[in-house]
Amino acid sequence: MHNEIIIIGGGASALMLASLLPKNSATVIEHNAEPGAKILISGGGKCNITNVVMGSEYYVGKSTFVQSALDLFDEKALLKWLQSRQLRPVLKKNHQYFCSQSAKELLDVFLKEGKKQKMFLGENVTNVSKRGAFFSVRTDKRTLNAKYVVVASGGLSFPKLGASPIGYEIAASFGHKIKRTAPALVGFTVQKEQFFFKALSGVSTEVEIKVADQYCKGSLLFTHKGISGPAILDASLYWEKGKIEVDFLPNFAWESIQKSKKQLSSLLPMPKRVTKAFLVQLNLDDKQGVKITQEELCLLQTLNHYSFAPAGTFGYAKAEVTKGGICTNEVHADSMMSKKTEGLYFTGEVLDVTGRLGGYNFQWAFSSAYACANSIKKYL
Repeated sequence: MHNEIIIIGGGASALMLASLLPKNSATVIEHNAEPGAKILISGGGKCNITNVVMGSEYYVGKSTFVQSALDLFDEKALLKWLQSRQLRPVLKKNHQYFCSQSAKELLDVFLKEGKKQKMFLGENVTNVSKRGAFFSVRTDKRTLNAKYVVVASGGLSFPKLGASPIGYEIAASFGHKIKRTAPALVGFTVQKEQFFFKALSGVSTEVEIKVADQYCKGSLLFTHKGISGPAILDASLYWEKGKIEVDFLPNFAWESIQKSKKQLSSLLPMPKRVTKAFLVQLNLDDKQGVKITQEELCLLQTLNHYSFAPAGTFGYAKAEVTKGGICTNEVHADSMMSKKTEGLYFTGEVLDVTGRLGGYNFQWAFSSAYACANSIKKYL
């Protein structure tokens, strides 16, 4: 059976691409029974689509490669495209765009747009090869031929939603290098010295984290497995192994302490349970501020740079995204086409590009799909 374009995957990038391509030009192959499973659960079911503050500095990956796609189709272009299809994302936390009701609004736009293409659901791609000008795509149900193949199969996070390494396997079979993958935007497990964190499960506090040469601000959530929350998820993007430094009292004015008759557990701007747990760790009594010695004050100030090494992460099952992937120096930045095989494209999370928390990964999915669609349309 002959097709112009085959899109492997049914997530955000694949669905955007199917929407942007001419009618009846593409066949989408998705191994889940329904497309867009990850869209529906993202952002707590509200889907953080994009961000007002956009640029390659919010991504881990080759910055010129990332910026090239963002320049072609940025957050403003995306919002305009969605608004022309009656979806008006709402601004939350000053700079993040979410669906107003639920992530289903975004998926509905794609399903409506996607009707113009053929879609095979519940089908697994097993192999892709090329002879002459045509690709042969084998699934567990059929063999298809096409002039263009786009690998938009995502990463390894959320295996329960059917994540698989097929995209990396296809790329490797065409001679592409794969940068080692790891779970990202994910919580950390802790070592024995930090097991007291687990007793604080369910409590969150505002922090600033230094990891590698990056700073991540936001809330840290203590969990029964370790630590999570927005600041930690962001930090996981930059963490390889070794120590991170957490400031549990960012911008706290220490001079106010020694003049106060309040107890330390009331003075420090953290939840009382957290303060008390740290006092136990530091061997300090919960006493009045005026009664603490200079030595005790110095001990307390270590909370501004509390340094420890996470034991690991919560893994792919809890990771929002996968970092690493297909090396981008072997892919054309303006088109997402392989530099090794003409007509073979890669978009979205399967590439070695990962964004911070806040809509950056969806923007990448859409921008890379746009660059790919632009390129294919020139050839059609």
